[in-house]
Amino acid sequence: MLNHSSSGGRTNGVRVVVAGDRGTGKSSLIAAVASESFSETVPPVLPLTVLPADFYPDNVPITVVDTSSSLEKQGKRNEELKQADVVVLTYACNEPSTFSRLSSYWLPELERLEVKVPVVVVGCKLDLHDESQQVSLERLMNQLLQQFKEIVTCIECSAVTLYQVPEVFYFAQKAVLHPIDPLFDQESQALTDRCVRALRRIFVLCDRDMDDALSDTELNEFQVKCFDAPLQPSEINGVKTVVQQNVPEGVNSNGLTFPGFLYVHSMFLRKGRPETLWAVLRNYGYDNDLKLRNDSLPVPSKNASDQSVELTNEAVEFLNGIFRLLDTDKDRALRPAEVDKLFCTAPSSPWNDAPYKDAAEKNDMGYITLNGFLSQWALMTLLDPPCSVANLIYIGYSGNPAAALRVTRRRSVDRKKQATERNVFQCYVFGSKNSGKSALLDSFLGRPFSNNYTPTTAEQFAANTIELIRGTKKVLVLREIPEGEVPKVLLNQDYLAACDVAIFVYDSSNEHSWKKSRDMLEQVARQGELTGYRVPCLLIAAKDDLTPYPRAVQDSVKATQELGIEAPIHLSMKLGDSSNVFHRIVSVAEHPHLSIPETEIGRKRKQYHRLLQNTLIFASVGTAMAVVGVAALRAYAVKKKSSG
Repeated sequence: MLNHSSSGGRTNGVRVVVAGDRGTGKSSLIAAVASESFSETVPPVLPLTVLPADFYPDNVPITVVDTSSSLEKQGKRNEELKQADVVVLTYACNEPSTFSRLSSYWLPELERLEVKVPVVVVGCKLDLHDESQQVSLERLMNQLLQQFKEIVTCIECSAVTLYQVPEVFYFAQKAVLHPIDPLFDQESQALTDRCVRALRRIFVLCDRDMDDALSDTELNEFQVKCFDAPLQPSEINGVKTVVQQNVPEGVNSNGLTFPGFLYVHSMFLRKGRPETLWAVLRNYGYDNDLKLRNDSLPVPSKNASDQSVELTNEAVEFLNGIFRLLDTDKDRALRPAEVDKLFCTAPSSPWNDAPYKDAAEKNDMGYITLNGFLSQWALMTLLDPPCSVANLIYIGYSGNPAAALRVTRRRSVDRKKQATERNVFQCYVFGSKNSGKSALLDSFLGRPFSNNYTPTTAEQFAANTIELIRGTKKVLVLREIPEGEVPKVLLNQDYLAACDVAIFVYDSSNEHSWKKSRDMLEQVARQGELTGYRVPCLLIAAKDDLTPYPRAVQDSVKATQELGIEAPIHLSMKLGDSSNVFHRIVSVAEHPHLSIPETEIGRKRKQYHRLLQNTLIFASVGTAMAVVGVAALRAYAVKKKSSG
């Protein structure tokens, strides 16, 4: 396979900052690479030096920044280090103390400044090196490399003889354009998990006949795509021979298997040619984090905060097919291993962490159901559309990615039209501590009621499918907001824009819980009136199995009448009578113009606007009548004059 250089889309150049003790040869090194000659008279600190794009094969310019080692210039040096793409640390080969300073000062200083970029350690003045001092690169570097993982290359050079001077900045540029760390784990001496996952996806894409091996034709197609040149039959046979000698299972009668494919690419890394593997990865759309580049993800953009993004019918049908393909035992549920298999070509499983972990329906065995599977995808699309479309591509979506997602109509327009076309509804769940919010989410996902109370400290999600009477299905997303987070989230003027329904849960046996939920309801209502994101609201009287506090009914009826919304829905998660409430929430979401609370301030504001409007209308009518009167008077005067 041919070597190929790729800059990974970087066009603005690489910024190399050179630092080290005074007198270690920093400025002479920079002057030598720029002029390709040695000068006896070099300023203590050089101005910015630019190596043109054609200086190295990657065709990316390099800006070299010289720094002073003096304490007076420490502030400026630190600022330059923080802006570096890569740092070159120098020591003098003829002064062992300057090498010791790398571990005692310079490398810890980079850590203190939180400079998290590759480091190239360079021994300058090799021409002055005294063999009797035993300052051996191989002997001294091992401990340094083990202690500081950010070091990617160690090299010795001489500005006087120009020995390995160009190589210093070549390796510095290479560390930025073709980093090793995302690809290779130094401790295990193997490809990283994320690199293996990316190569598995590429292998699957190349394996057109899906026989788990790359034929000679498929190998050549891969070679041409990545390196713009085919392999000769003798070269293909040579690759297979090397693979078979080292990885017997890497070749079979059909061609190169996935273990063989991995071996070929790890071989390039062992030979110090990460640019070859990066050429492959970048040709398939990967960035330096081994994720698909954002510019390869055609995510539809929202024009307003009260729009949301949903999966199209085409994408849902694809996911249904994927589920059936993975569900080999036809039990309409996927085991954790089957879900892991689904995402084996993605950088990681997106559902292993919050907010998706435990956010969907599972059966008694803990396996995700079809409803849970589709709801989980709907949730991911709602919260993070780029992540959703990227994972669709990772798992093999072959349609036009731009056709996988759609942007919904604005919620404000839905309210005006008194109807909605959404398939996914987001419901914010407010309430005081221990009011039953989490129990409501658990009930929604079919989990058994638990008497154990654990305070919610971060937003929690639950997504599931609701089947309506007419046979259609909607995905409902419950978003639990901890009591302590309510003031903070409402500082965001757009927070309610993404909400279809807000519910307020309170413990019907606890007056304090009722008052807290009522206060939150009034806060949300006021926020909606101020921002224009008015939201349908429902009150949920939870723990209906307990004795209600005195005046519970009177207080709730009075509050709902004042706000102009429905009376609270009474339920008990402990008794398992919560199923109907979820259909009620969806019903309210489908009628976005109803159940919207109105505060006293809001009513007065509306009355004022109505009065102002009537005044303007009256003034307009009065003006019109005055104009008509003047016109009539003039007509009468003309008529009288003509008759006279």
